[in-house]
Amino acid sequence: MTEARLIIERRSRFAALNFRELWQYRDLLWTLAGRDIKLRYKQTVLGVAWVIAQPLIAAAIFAFVFGRVAKLPSDGVPYFLFAYAGLLGWNVFNSTLTKVSACLIGNAQLVSKVYFPRLILPLSTVGSTLLDFAVALALFVVLMIVKGVEPTWGILLLPIWLALLLMLAIGLGLYSAALMVLYRDLQYVLPIVLQFLLYASPVAYAVSSAPESLRSILMLNPLAGLLEAFRWSLLGRGHIETSAIVYSAAVAEMSFVLGALAFRQMERRFADVI
Repeated sequence: MTEARLIIERRSRFAALNFRELWQYRDLLWTLAGRDIKLRYKQTVLGVAWVIAQPLIAAAIFAFVFGRVAKLPSDGVPYFLFAYAGLLGWNVFNSTLTKVSACLIGNAQLVSKVYFPRLILPLSTVGSTLLDFAVALALFVVLMIVKGVEPTWGILLLPIWLALLLMLAIGLGLYSAALMVLYRDLQYVLPIVLQFLLYASPVAYAVSSAPESLRSILMLNPLAGLLEAFRWSLLGRGHIETSAIVYSAAVAEMSFVLGALAFRQMERRFADVI
């Protein structure tokens, strides 16, 4: 007669990156992603039109302030298009970080009552961000046709910059989400920080437009290299520095890994304090 034995092993620190477990709960991931998309436009008058109106209004304001008033260069393209291209990248980062940070607080009852990999919640918010990006990008293509700007081969690299922006936003968002469970004040501080970060990033202006004494400081922001590359891929104007891209990519990957590890280490306390 053989004896049945149950061996309990200590979970590795790197279990936060257990994609096999995430794959087992893929149905839940798609369900939550679909719910997030539906709730985003539920009971709104304009619905998906908000996705088009928001970047258009922001681009118009930036074009007036930085293009007409400050008279900053725009690499030979209409400033409105220049600003809109930067906003496409910024909105991906801003929207992802904001949604990921609030995902645990917004699903408090689900977290406290049901077991599933908590990493499912932040990942499920990416779907609505990508949908918004796809709609805004389609409008950008129309604007390029109207303005007579032709795409270049650099557009093929756009998915890489998009993936790196998502990695950076998700990594920072995971850490913020875990902290927000313990310190609810963070949900009020984060929008203010992001507003400052918007103007500290080359969204409505190029890095080359900044004073030369400040460029090295500006490039410490990992968003700087990614947003410049993002705009270069869309408009085919300006230039990208390899060192800036390597730095931004390294920071994005490190943020994602460290954010996932921190999220998993604090995961045990979520249900108790949320």
